[in-house]
Amino acid sequence: MEALGMIETYGLVPSIEAADAMLKAAEVKLLERTFVKGGLVTVTVTGDVAAVKASVDAGAAAAARLGERCLVTQHVIPRPHVEVGETIVNPIPLIERSEHEHEDDDAEEDGPK
Repeated sequence: MEALGMIETYGLVPSIEAADAMLKAAEVKLLERTFVKGGLVTVTVTGDVAAVKASVDAGAAAAARLGERCLVTQHVIPRPHVEVGETIVNPIPLIERSEHEHEDDDAEEDGPK
């Protein structure tokens, strides 16, 4: 991973607006959109350093145009450590799922009997 860019917004609509602007502004790949508690949403992209910087700047400007409280923060990490990249691509669960939820997943994978 060459660079990692993140924008955190307050609300879903600004996050969608930011993601759209980020993807249109530069050749980057959308890694994830994460819903954080309290209405915060983080949009994460990757690509070469210059593209990610341009993308994050465009996304931040787009979110900020929707209201002064919409953009919470923005950040670019050039050449993140490989373990940071793995955490983003395979997010660590914040809350362990219950055993019952795991059983439901197993039943769906097996299909009807």
